[in-house]
Amino acid sequence: MHVKGLQVLDSRGNPTVEALVITEGGGYGRAIAPAGASKGKLEAVDLRDGGKAYGGMGVSKAVESINKYIAPAILGMDSSDFREVDRKIIEVDGTPNKSRLGGNACVATSLAVIKAAADTAGIPLFEFLGGRRARTLPVPLMNVINGGAHAGNKLSIQEFMIVPAGADMFSDAIRIAVEVYKSLKSYLKERYGPSAINVGDEGGFAPPLELTRDALNALSEAIRRAGYTPGNEVLLAMDAAASHFYRGNQTYEIDGKKLSSAELIDYYAALVDEYPLVLLEDPFAEDDPEPFKELRAKLAGKVIIIGDDIIVTRRDLAEKYFAGGYIDGAIIKVNQVGTFTEAEDTIRYLLGSGGKAVISHRSGESEDTTIAHIVVAYETGLIKTGAPARGERTAKYNELLRIEDYLGSEAIFAGKKVFLR
Repeated sequence: MHVKGLQVLDSRGNPTVEALVITEGGGYGRAIAPAGASKGKLEAVDLRDGGKAYGGMGVSKAVESINKYIAPAILGMDSSDFREVDRKIIEVDGTPNKSRLGGNACVATSLAVIKAAADTAGIPLFEFLGGRRARTLPVPLMNVINGGAHAGNKLSIQEFMIVPAGADMFSDAIRIAVEVYKSLKSYLKERYGPSAINVGDEGGFAPPLELTRDALNALSEAIRRAGYTPGNEVLLAMDAAASHFYRGNQTYEIDGKKLSSAELIDYYAALVDEYPLVLLEDPFAEDDPEPFKELRAKLAGKVIIIGDDIIVTRRDLAEKYFAGGYIDGAIIKVNQVGTFTEAEDTIRYLLGSGGKAVISHRSGESEDTTIAHIVVAYETGLIKTGAPARGERTAKYNELLRIEDYLGSEAIFAGKKVFLR
């Protein structure tokens, strides 16, 4: 197995790590490490060079980790035994957060290995990982209005998402989402002017809105203008990313007001009563986990509560907070833990325990489409990969459309039932 690292660019123009793996059987796999702007404290280290080049964002040290340390360690190993390969990478790094080699070096190599293994076997990656029974296409959670760390406006909530769960097929869900996205663009331009339709890192618009209800009202109006009914064909979801508006001591600053954790619970409950929200991600800060449990109990049967910053794709944290009744599921970002195997363990635990696993992109992305295969392989039914705009986002949707075409009449769309607890 030949392995090589390379420095390439991500969707924000920052350097990132690409790994190339070629097997003795002629298999070929390339994978590119993503990078997040909004990060949990316990994520794997995104190793950067510092210094002047690329404003300190270069990844030559991480590339060296692949070429100097990882490549010799996994030389001669079988790519199809990817769990053993990942164990070797974890062993070589030897730290709890991939700080020696860099999580970006580890994840790029780990994902390139599974892609090379699938190519060697001559089958699609989703089939290599999930077998011939894997056939469920996910409901997309599309971030179409940005706030928080993803925008320069005054919205506290980081992501407002449209969820075309009422479609019959994945391709219909994409069509509906594009129509609503275009409708939203027209509405925002009409009401707030041309600058309102500038897009953020994930393809969502960043209009000059201040209040959460302003954004939810805009989405509801866009859905209606596109010819659909909010709560029927198209549902709504939010990623609060509440760590960014947490002020400590169980106090949050949202919509220009300071709210206690208890008041924020009531705030979310009121929104769920007013709008067709089916999913809330990170409604509280990672340093304030107890309210997750209270909110989940209060909104049982109405909305699912998803953890990101408090889980960071780690199996031990997923088990702690899911088994403890804090969350209904977790965001899965492979680069948060650094290897595919560790992410797979978390996915299997959640699904095997009746929880939800939302396969997710990062704000700094690339043309890499691995997550499109992962979500189908494990039939998690939910994916976050941005608005239906920007090439690094549409690359994932296009790959899912290809998978649906490959499966033909065997393809299944997860639909609204995926939101049942």
